[in-house]
Amino acid sequence: MKVVIEISNRGSAIRAARQQIQESNAGKSVDFRLFFESAKSLFTELNPTRLDLLNTLSKIGLCSVNELASSIQNDYSSVETDVSRLEELGLIERTEEGKISVPFDSIEILMPLAA
Repeated sequence: MKVVIEISNRGSAIRAARQQIQESNAGKSVDFRLFFESAKSLFTELNPTRLDLLNTLSKIGLCSVNELASSIQNDYSSVETDVSRLEELGLIERTEEGKISVPFDSIEILMPLAA
């Protein structure tokens, strides 16, 4: 499964959600979709540090935040902050034991250019 991140106008997310529900009800595989109103908001949330963190976690697999922080040679506090935000966005999952993982194979970012 992949994540599709889009920059879209208001109302687009609702239309996309309806389409996903229809596809899911029809038995089709549905990708996780995440919407932002602007490129600025997207890249504020998914800055290079967080994208690198997602990539590293995807390579490592299920691990603790401390193990992730050690592998990228960064302090625990800043990694935990980034992990928590990525978890809120739905891009990282945490087990009951506190281990984290990326539940997706890829991230696709769609950014329409000005018409």
